[in-house]
Amino acid sequence: MALKVKAKEQYQNIGKFAGKYRYVMMPVLYAALSQDKVIKEAALRSGVSRGVMQACWDAAGEVIKAWATEGHSVALPGLGTMRFGLRAKSVDSVNDVKSSLITSRRIIFTPNVDLKDELANTPVQITCIDRNGKEVKRVTSSDDGSVEDDENGNGSQNENENGNQNQNQNTGGNGGGNTGSITPGGGDEG
Repeated sequence: MALKVKAKEQYQNIGKFAGKYRYVMMPVLYAALSQDKVIKEAALRSGVSRGVMQACWDAAGEVIKAWATEGHSVALPGLGTMRFGLRAKSVDSVNDVKSSLITSRRIIFTPNVDLKDELANTPVQITCIDRNGKEVKRVTSSDDGSVEDDENGNGSQNENENGNQNQNQNTGGNGGGNTGSITPGGGDEG
């Protein structure tokens, strides 16, 4: 199986390339799977009835939501962990700390090593589509399979209009500078 991506030639209205056509890559998204379909498949794979699986699914969701909102990082089976965090401005003085510094609340997912390895080893197939909607080329990935990992300091790498890479490292723990991310406290986990 491969990840499918399309590179569509699009007219640029703003920015350095305004007035030009550029190929813009985006993932080809399949239809969202309904909760019912996921429960049915999980019940089939586990040999548990759909009713029992539904009850477990609902209970796990409630537990994850409750613990995550208390500040815990909660394990998601076979996937990684999920926690809540904040983006907030930093200030020089404790006297300036106030809730208005919070710019947004976040849900932070940290994939486990097996999931990252699976993604790194999955090829990417790119279909190039020109401005007239005609397929003009297909490419299969030959990249090194690097997986972005905000939690371990190699935050999202975005290519700017000059082709240089910008590192955004204000997505993990307690941030410095003008904006950052604050992980809520939560007492002892266990």
